[in-house]
Amino acid sequence: MDIAALAADARAAATRANHRRLVVLAGDRDACVDAAFDVLCGADVPDEETTIVSSREGFRFERLHPKQAGELLGSTRTAVVCDAHEEFSPNVVGRLVGAVDGGGLFVLLAPPLDEWPARVGSFEKSLAVPPFSVSDVTGRFRERLVSTLRDHPGVAIANVDDGVVERDGSAPSPPDVGDRSPSVPREHSFPRLAYESCLTGDQSRALRALERLSHPGEAVVAEADRGRGKSAAAGLAAASLAAAGRDVVVTAPSYRSAEEVFVRAETLLSDLDALAGHDAEAHLLRATPTNAESGRVRFADPPTAATLPDDPDVVLVDEAAALPVRLLSSFLDAPAAGFFTTVHGYEGAGRGFSVRFRDTLDASDFTVTDAQLDEPIRYARGDPVESWAFRALLLDARPPVDPLVEDATPDTVEYRAVSPSELLADDHLLSEAFGLLVFAHYRTEPNDLARLLDAPNLELRALLHEGHVASVALLAREGGLNAETRRSMYDGARVRGNMLPDVFTSQLRDEEAGVPVGYRVMRIATHHAVRSRGLGSRLLAEVRREFDDSADYLGVGYGATPELLSFWEANGYSTVHLSTTRNATSGEYSALMLRPLSAAGAALRDRHAEWFLDRISAVLSDPLRDLDPDVARAAIRACGGARDPSLSDREWRVVVGASYGPGIYSAAPEAFRRLALAHLVSPDRAPLDARAERLLVRKVLQGRPWTPVSEELGYVSEGQCMRALGDAYKPLVDEYGTESAREERARYTE
Repeated sequence: MDIAALAADARAAATRANHRRLVVLAGDRDACVDAAFDVLCGADVPDEETTIVSSREGFRFERLHPKQAGELLGSTRTAVVCDAHEEFSPNVVGRLVGAVDGGGLFVLLAPPLDEWPARVGSFEKSLAVPPFSVSDVTGRFRERLVSTLRDHPGVAIANVDDGVVERDGSAPSPPDVGDRSPSVPREHSFPRLAYESCLTGDQSRALRALERLSHPGEAVVAEADRGRGKSAAAGLAAASLAAAGRDVVVTAPSYRSAEEVFVRAETLLSDLDALAGHDAEAHLLRATPTNAESGRVRFADPPTAATLPDDPDVVLVDEAAALPVRLLSSFLDAPAAGFFTTVHGYEGAGRGFSVRFRDTLDASDFTVTDAQLDEPIRYARGDPVESWAFRALLLDARPPVDPLVEDATPDTVEYRAVSPSELLADDHLLSEAFGLLVFAHYRTEPNDLARLLDAPNLELRALLHEGHVASVALLAREGGLNAETRRSMYDGARVRGNMLPDVFTSQLRDEEAGVPVGYRVMRIATHHAVRSRGLGSRLLAEVRREFDDSADYLGVGYGATPELLSFWEANGYSTVHLSTTRNATSGEYSALMLRPLSAAGAALRDRHAEWFLDRISAVLSDPLRDLDPDVARAAIRACGGARDPSLSDREWRVVVGASYGPGIYSAAPEAFRRLALAHLVSPDRAPLDARAERLLVRKVLQGRPWTPVSEELGYVSEGQCMRALGDAYKPLVDEYGTESAREERARYTE
């Protein structure tokens, strides 16, 4: 076996096609490392163009630990060596594959392929969440991965233990796609130099579309697979806009995600002699055009950008598919907005973005222009390593096409418990189910595919219409923890895979919360073609029936919105907690809800619902002071039951005086809080409209000043707002008032 010759042939073929090749070296780890040096030598790859990702040290070229693999995102190497013997995970592959340039090699060092599915590494150990052990974790993902390596074009395999080349890595010649070079449009408002900086025709056409953002009322959506230059196009557009005096806000899930935007923007502004300054710490570029006021390009995290700080002229949202719809919708208040999204990639799914957000965008006042970037920047079309990564990691997974499920109703679907073995055996079923999960969630990673196939705590349930997935739920078994584990959790230890018991125990100080066994709905998704037909509720009802005799409760945790709270309440779930910090990406507070299935589950739900109501008034006046009042209303209502306001005779006199007489709210705010809470728990008992209930939340429970409350709720003056608060308490006095309250009311009404 001549490894060097194999590598030389693979590199030569890759160079001719401007593609990449994948070289697998399987066997003993030391032998694989030695063979990797032979590969790099035979392929004539310079050390400075090589990176190895390994938990080992001592290489003559750049070495990164697998935990640092993300540092290669956005960069290029002629060769990337991935040591899969230790610290290997699907995410590592997803991060590394895109870093290999056209004509380069992705070298995978693996255990013997026949043995790899049974090997247990650090990632597999992480799937053994309590009460499961490592022996419960399966190797289905690695089994599937090995299968793709053995039959995909462009993958060479060498067994270094036996000295045998199993595959030479040949691939079909790429098709002739004609001239794809960029060009400068005949008419353009962006600088000519911006177009000359483009690398493909797709990129120059996208930049031409982005010129529309120079005018208010315009939105542009740029979709592309990874490596097509959409972030670079965003950077060229940002610089062009800033050079014309525009204030441009760039946002993304993290600054690192948007770094390429700023690199390209800074370069173009410098080439235009319009760069006035670069504040790296503030992620700010300043521009000084000669014929306009100064422009700038600045980064803001998504929750901050959603507030449109300092009234920018344009907002550019990179990796938009990784953000939830609520945040994306807030950018529609900007004068102009550009959305850049990866169609099939590590950060999210562009089609999911289209399904979840596009209707909202199209219904807005914006004129929307689409731009599609298909041409790869770093390699030619038809690259076999890219298609292998898509297949192995299901980066292109998608739900069934609309016609296959569009006739589905709750009466036509079949409920099925879909086992991991069934998913492994049926790639079509796996792609549909995983694709639906990807579309429904704003962040899905390659690791999630391995969890679906191998994690012992996960269960997949689906509704199938004529054999196609119409709705799907991913469930995580939680609880059933022994005393030692519960004690360690109570003392602050993080116990993986038990989110609800962890919060209940470590934050809410309930050491017994880990005793009952529950199933948390991690994700639930219904095909976009059949939403609002009751399929999600049908699926949850079937899950409840299935687990009624084998679990104590069903639970869920999610970014709280009024609509979602109402959906879960309608399906029998009760609020037991609201997080006191916002999710860094979504900007939402999380709601935790339970539906009991047994006496133990009911006891858990009842005590936490009671504790939630005991603390919610104080929490709303401090860490949740900025919570959306409609979220607060829906969360409190979803607790269920009734709440006794328990006012003393004197407190009733104050409340009656403020509503029916000359009294004032500030004389006894706590009494007003208890009465407001009693109403919001059972809003059907007294007639109040939505604005009056928002007033109870904003002023009484959150204690916000009169002026901003008046302005937010549309009252013409503080005085009108104060009178409206008094009027809101009249029906509450009538419904909840004691005999002494009625006597006090009679003084003003008779």
